[in-house]
Amino acid sequence: MPHTTSRRGLLFGTAAVSAGALLTACTSNDTKDDRAAANEQPAAADKPGKHVTIGFAGPQADHGWLNAINDNAKSRAEKYSDVSLEVTEGSNDTAQQIGQIETLINKKVDVLVVLPADGKALTQVGLKAMRAGIPVINLDRIFNSAQAYRCYIGGDNYGMGLNAGRYIGEKLKGKPNVRVVELAGLDNLELTKQRTQGFDDALKNYPNIRKVARQAAEFTVESGQAKMAQLLQAQSEFDALWNHDDDQGVGALRAIEQAGRDDFLMVGGAGALSAFQAIKKDDGVLKATVLYPPSMAASAIDLARALGQGKGVGGLAEFEIPASITCYSAVVDKTNIDQYMSTGFR
Repeated sequence: MPHTTSRRGLLFGTAAVSAGALLTACTSNDTKDDRAAANEQPAAADKPGKHVTIGFAGPQADHGWLNAINDNAKSRAEKYSDVSLEVTEGSNDTAQQIGQIETLINKKVDVLVVLPADGKALTQVGLKAMRAGIPVINLDRIFNSAQAYRCYIGGDNYGMGLNAGRYIGEKLKGKPNVRVVELAGLDNLELTKQRTQGFDDALKNYPNIRKVARQAAEFTVESGQAKMAQLLQAQSEFDALWNHDDDQGVGALRAIEQAGRDDFLMVGGAGALSAFQAIKKDDGVLKATVLYPPSMAASAIDLARALGQGKGVGGLAEFEIPASITCYSAVVDKTNIDQYMSTGFR
């Protein structure tokens, strides 16, 4: 993998991103309002350094989580007087996103942060940037070559499923013959497969539990409502539901309410504000959600700044930033909802 930036003799004490700042960006909870987590987070606790121009390219923000990704990246960059952010319009069209990234390469930005609409399809443009001497922070959807990025930062899809399964398992471990159903996301995405695998692996630890049905929705309110209605019609009785995504969960909850069902517990996924509010209200089936924090985009800006300034990460002895970082998928329920409420995205 090309070595695109040097340490330039900077040591641990002058790191660009403190361990606390980096970890806070992945699991932040210290905010004062209902905006996305990073919006009120303090910038990394070090003095301004070399100016860094960061190019940011993501997919179209047609989903609450993706919109929160954009907001986190922009608001984090605004914290730094030594950072300029060049943001593309965002597109789900692979060719268009490649063109946008090539424009940033031609502008000779110092560092690129890319959340590809399709990691495999955009691998070549990641390689092109790296070969041009522009280090790439690959955000969430991973390129299929490690040579296409300097650092990967993303969520833990397998861990999401694992923690959802563990939560349900622990809540229902004393009940015999437990039946669970799953409302997945898009089945053509690797992340959906990973979430399902983690969930299935967790349930193996609970011999009293079996999964009796699964439907794949499309991460939209409409698909969540339609697919949940099908599940409810096919399964007259079950004890728990895991829904992969809080946006489609809005539709799922509509279908559940229309069916007059309240005989099971529901666990969501991602960390939308609407889910947090329902959990806090605690008058329905939704009892918990498993985080997939969009604040990883804020961390990506921190890492890009560090790369551009040739710095490392405070709290680590290494001179360089890590090659990969995976944010933790925490479970949020009524016991810790107040801690996480301000991190919910719209």
